[in-house]
Amino acid sequence: MIVLFNKPFQVLSQFTTEGNKATLADYIDIPGIYCAGRLDYDSEGLLVLTDDGKLQQRIANPKYGKTKEYWVQVEGDPTDADLQPLRDGVTLKDGPALPAQVELMDAPDIWIRTPPIRERKAIPTRWIKLVLGEGRNRQVRRMTAHIGFPTLRLVRYRVGDWTLDGIEHGKFIRLSSQSLSSR
Repeated sequence: MIVLFNKPFQVLSQFTTEGNKATLADYIDIPGIYCAGRLDYDSEGLLVLTDDGKLQQRIANPKYGKTKEYWVQVEGDPTDADLQPLRDGVTLKDGPALPAQVELMDAPDIWIRTPPIRERKAIPTRWIKLVLGEGRNRQVRRMTAHIGFPTLRLVRYRVGDWTLDGIEHGKFIRLSSQSLSSR
C-alpha cells in the first residue's frame, strides 16, 4: 500500500509523539505504514508512506533514482546566475552536494501557511524550483543558504512520479494496487 500525504508545516514525519508537537498520527489512522523518506518539521508537502519495506527502500534510497522536486521561497531575489552554483554542485559541511536542477518560478498557487513566513519590507522574496537526486538532512535549506538566499518556505511537490496534485493540505490519499503497478 502507498499513502500520499500533504504534510502541513510543523508536523513531525513520524507517528510517535515528541513533546506536544503534531505528528502523522494526528492526520493518518492507518496501522503499519512508515515514511519512505522524511520531511523536516518546518517543511511542507508530499510525504510518501508505505507498508512495504522493499518499496520504502526503493523510494528513499538515492541509488534508485527517484528525484524529488521542491518549491522553495527564498529571501532575496536571486538571478539565474546566482543559482548556477547549485546546478554545478556546491560543497556543504558534510561534503559535496550533487548538482541540482534549479530554476526561477512564479509563486505557486498553494495553501496559505499557518503561521505565515516572516517578511521584511525592505527584502523581497522569490520562488525557485529545485530538483534533487539525493536527500540529506536539511539539504535544500543548506544549499540555498550557501549561495546567500536563505529558505523561508519549503514545499516538496514531487517524489518520483507522485505529486501533490489533487491532495488537499493536511489530507492523504491511498493509491490503488492498479496505480502501483506502473511505478
